[in-house]
Amino acid sequence: MSTESPTAALSALGVSIWLDDLSRDRIQSGGLQSLIAERNVVGVTTNPTIFATALAKGTTYDAQVAELAAAGKSVTEAVFEITTDDVAAASDIFRPIFDSTDGFDGRVSIEVEPGLAHDAAGTIQQAKELWAKVDRPNAMIKIPATVEGLEAITAVIGAGISVNVTLIFSLERHREVIDAYLAGLEQAKAAGIDLSTIHSVASFFVSRVDTEIDKRLEAIGTDEALALKSKAGVANAQLAYQVYEEAFATERASALLAAGANKQRPLWASTGVKDPALPDTLYVTELAVRETVNTMPEKTLEATFDHAVVEGDAVTGSYEKAGATLEALSAIGISYDEVTALLEKEGVEKFIVSWNELLDTVSAALEAAK
Repeated sequence: MSTESPTAALSALGVSIWLDDLSRDRIQSGGLQSLIAERNVVGVTTNPTIFATALAKGTTYDAQVAELAAAGKSVTEAVFEITTDDVAAASDIFRPIFDSTDGFDGRVSIEVEPGLAHDAAGTIQQAKELWAKVDRPNAMIKIPATVEGLEAITAVIGAGISVNVTLIFSLERHREVIDAYLAGLEQAKAAGIDLSTIHSVASFFVSRVDTEIDKRLEAIGTDEALALKSKAGVANAQLAYQVYEEAFATERASALLAAGANKQRPLWASTGVKDPALPDTLYVTELAVRETVNTMPEKTLEATFDHAVVEGDAVTGSYEKAGATLEALSAIGISYDEVTALLEKEGVEKFIVSWNELLDTVSAALEAAK
């Protein structure tokens, strides 16, 4: 591990750096191992977009695709085999970190099909299937934080499976996600499951909030509106950390923690800046605080390693200012609830589009291999 870099400084502060990318080429080339050694990376997240991109490039999947085609596998069966194989292989690479951190890090996340986002029973079933297929204790199953997803989170945690809750945009939904996690822990405890083996992160999306709100601020166009540009995403996430602190200080959470449970750490997702006018490490340095995960695309990771200035905890003293930012947005007519509901809807839709692209890519590869 690097000891003097900005990524090392983040790690020392208590920020776990997870890479928001995975491919078989990255696994087989040693690239993933290099990021662990040189960039303080201690985990990986995946999603349908990442897998669609990986499968569309190069030849590293050709041999497996040919085997699956010869075996007569359907496209959905092939995608299941390919993606779970990648996650299992990456989990093996991260296993030493998992062991040395008592399960805190060394995690690799795989997402349920996005088309199940509003199907609690289907999500629960597939989460269990993915967990069994990957068969690694350091896997995490990603479940979107839709209303139906909340029910699935409780059931899957209750079954002793570690969960990465994704697509969280609003503070109220974050509270509901934590509540679903605690309910799952209570179910697991009642079933006699060792709570210390269950881990969870709550993936709070950052840059997409700025993209949507900045568009509305530009449409308003006043000096007052323009002065608020690119402030909502960070403010929203900072207040999400306050929600986390408060939720895990309650009697209910404290009782579970005393029984061996782990906190559900906030994870900052969508941390690559979308506006080129912004500092490329904005969503890293402004959200640096202990007991969090920052999952970075490689471009953001490299920028962070190269020139991020990490000045300690940037979050816990920020709540008043962050709250004032959201109040100022409301005062000029931007509806927080409308924006976050739209972003959740669009987030699910974008993942469904990516999933369909993934199916199309694999379907074409299966046909070509016959």
